[in-house]
Amino acid sequence: MVAPSILAADFAYLADAARAVEGVADWLHVDVMDNHFVPNLTIGLPVVRSLLQATAIPFDIHLMITDPRRWAPEYAEAGAYNVTFHAEACDDPVALAKDLRAAGSRAGLAIDRDTPIEPYLDLLPHLDTLLIMTIKAGFGGQRFMPELLSKVRAARQRVAAEGLQIRIEVDGGIADDTIAQAAEAGADAFVAGTAVYGVPDAAEAVRRLRALAEGAQR
Repeated sequence: MVAPSILAADFAYLADAARAVEGVADWLHVDVMDNHFVPNLTIGLPVVRSLLQATAIPFDIHLMITDPRRWAPEYAEAGAYNVTFHAEACDDPVALAKDLRAAGSRAGLAIDRDTPIEPYLDLLPHLDTLLIMTIKAGFGGQRFMPELLSKVRAARQRVAAEGLQIRIEVDGGIADDTIAQAAEAGADAFVAGTAVYGVPDAAEAVRRLRALAEGAQR
């Protein structure tokens, strides 16, 4: 699954950016930042609602916000396919995952760069997506950190051991020269920002990334 991140697109033309990968991308990754949980401020629910009317691509919402229990269900109710919140911002991830599913979306948990994954592996049966940051959350364009793939391997081992149905997603620095490493480690969903929207042909970039990931998995 390849999920282009519109954080790397031109914010004056977000609908055009979504349409540029329509029919090619599996998900459209939308980074919601609140200038509180992370330093940056991006977009919120009104923009997401508008974008949902502009494209048929399933939305993969990544909430980098404080108090996700208050806000996350509204993104699900708006029509997002998957809503992911941060472990560091939520004291009861299982309860919020249930709320998201009840509101109509899939539920994802994000693990930031400096957060150990082991305390959250027991929660995997309650989730649809585990998003592992391969950078520090809050800024686009950072360099991929291969040492964080140990978290991906640990998650994949647990998923395989328990026969779980869950996507393991990686976010941060995913590009032509890094996606194979992430796929080999066990990731099966890949967020790519500048690797898609920083080149002339976004759709072709998505196709190329998918081919590289599939080649590594084979």
